[in-house]
Amino acid sequence: MKKSELKEFLDEKVILYNNPKFIESDPIQIPHRFSLKEDIEIAGFLTAIISWGNRTMIIRNASKMMELLDNSPHDFIINHQKKDLENLNDFVHRTFNYIDFKQFIISLKHIYSNYGGLEEVLSIKDNSKTYQTAIHNFKQLFFEVEHQQRTQKHISDPLKNSAAKRINMFLRWMVRNDKAGVDFGIWKTHNSASLSCPLDVHSGNVARKLKLLPRKQNDWKAVAELDKNLRKLDAKDPVKYDFALFGLGVFEKF
Repeated sequence: MKKSELKEFLDEKVILYNNPKFIESDPIQIPHRFSLKEDIEIAGFLTAIISWGNRTMIIRNASKMMELLDNSPHDFIINHQKKDLENLNDFVHRTFNYIDFKQFIISLKHIYSNYGGLEEVLSIKDNSKTYQTAIHNFKQLFFEVEHQQRTQKHISDPLKNSAAKRINMFLRWMVRNDKAGVDFGIWKTHNSASLSCPLDVHSGNVARKLKLLPRKQNDWKAVAELDKNLRKLDAKDPVKYDFALFGLGVFEKF
């Protein structure tokens, strides 16, 4: 397929999947329940962090998370007392359990109280064209507070060559200015051109079939390869093609 044909094919798939109907079956529906900026980003972050495995289970457990936070995540995080965390003791999503959930609440309070919130701590501070170093730095700040070692695995580090799929997905939700109303685009200090595709089994396999990704492993080197090729198709909004790759893989079994 020529580059122009590939772009036309993928642009059509973006239009097909990047629309409000997509929200109904996707974890992004959780932050869409909120209107306050801080609630949207915290709900989005916590949902993205547990977004692996069965999508129905992800949505169910992310909904339970919001209920446990009194459906007011920012207020809960800022104002909770230690005793309030006892209500989280039954929570579990695969390997993410109540110990991790409590730690995330404590770390998020640290981020919002001392660093101005998620938008600020995930911003690109150097001249980098991607979020690789920003995600690494965010992880350092997130675990500045006392924590159990086990919880660190739930935030990936691209400088250790992780694809950081879940954080990249969260960044897409917050940063990408989406005319169709799926992604939020509420982080005005960030730039969609810097976003990377959330690389998983589905998007990786489709990208390889379309010759957009030569590398076999799904790691940060693969993310960088895919970034480079998607930017050739749209330099300003490369990650819109996540909708095409995901839709082709999950819905069309491409």
